[in-house]
Amino acid sequence: MKPTLQSGLTQLGLPLSPTQVDLLLAYQALIAKWNRVYNLTAVRSPEEMLTHHLLDSLAVVPALAARFAKQPFKLLDVGAGAGLPGVVIAIALPQAQVICVDTVAKKASFIRQVAAELGLKHLRAEHARVEALPPQQADVVTSRAFASLADFVALTRQHLRPDGVWMAMKGKPPEAETADLPDDVEVFHVEPLTVPGLDAERCLVWMRPRSTDTPSPTGAP
Repeated sequence: MKPTLQSGLTQLGLPLSPTQVDLLLAYQALIAKWNRVYNLTAVRSPEEMLTHHLLDSLAVVPALAARFAKQPFKLLDVGAGAGLPGVVIAIALPQAQVICVDTVAKKASFIRQVAAELGLKHLRAEHARVEALPPQQADVVTSRAFASLADFVALTRQHLRPDGVWMAMKGKPPEAETADLPDDVEVFHVEPLTVPGLDAERCLVWMRPRSTDTPSPTGAP
């Protein structure tokens, strides 16, 4: 049975309000509308947009909600494309200040239009290379199919608060990519995700700068 948004939210254990559900559906409709002209995503059918975009992005929300509870936090979404997962997180967790960054101008323009039409004042978009942005002091830097873990960390390190974390959305756990990380970055959790209606492996790779009093994997100081 193909999931609906409501059944998917139930499976994910996300009790969103009717207003938030309406905003998610309005966002999906905007992707479909703009996609006809701007080619924001290769996914075209509403059913695939629901599973591959909305529910795939919503699958990370419980982990963020558990980490921050109701506390405000700042999230930087790198290589955001059509705003995935940044826009979805902004709708589902209104205490989050979300900045979506993409090098493609039409994608950043689309996210700005979404923020305006849906009244998401805590969402903004930047058309830039992430390494060229002024430091953002983010609590979480996230990406979805943006780059290898090592490149992701190297390009975004200046945007992380001292106690911040990286949250990379991946398919299968990326052991080879993890091995290529610099010694001063540690993976502290790999969290398997189940996306309703999507028969594919998904996981979150949580990383943080290694504290100076934590030994490196080689035992070197």
